[in-house]
Amino acid sequence: MAESRAMTHHNQIVAGYGERLAGRYLVSQGLVILDRNWLTPRGELDLIARDGPDVVFVEVKTRRSVRYGGPAEAVVPSKARRVRRLALQWLASNDASYRNVRFDVVSILLSRPIAVQHLRGAF
Repeated sequence: MAESRAMTHHNQIVAGYGERLAGRYLVSQGLVILDRNWLTPRGELDLIARDGPDVVFVEVKTRRSVRYGGPAEAVVPSKARRVRRLALQWLASNDASYRNVRFDVVSILLSRPIAVQHLRGAF
C-alpha cells in the first residue's frame, strides 16, 4: 500500500512539473493562462488559456518514457468527453465571451532534451 501511495505521489510530482512546463511553453507561444488546475467534484481542467479572441482548454500529458505509448495517446475518447463537459462548466461560471472554443493537448516527454508537442484542436 505504501508503494502505491509513493507511486501516486511521484506521478503527481511528474504531472505538476509537466503542467508548469506546458504553461511556460504556451505563454512563449503568445497564449495567456487564465486558469490552472480548475477543480470540480467531477474532475479537473489542467490549463485554460486565451489565444487572441479564443478560449483554449488544454489537457497536459507528461511521461518519462514512451514505454507505454506517447503522452498524447493517453487522451482517450472518454477523457476528451470529460474535458468537454468540464469546459462547459468553466464557461458557465466565467462571464467572459470568446469567439471560439478549442481543445488542445500538450504532450511532455521528459527525455533529454525534454520534448514538448502542442496539438492544437486535438479533439
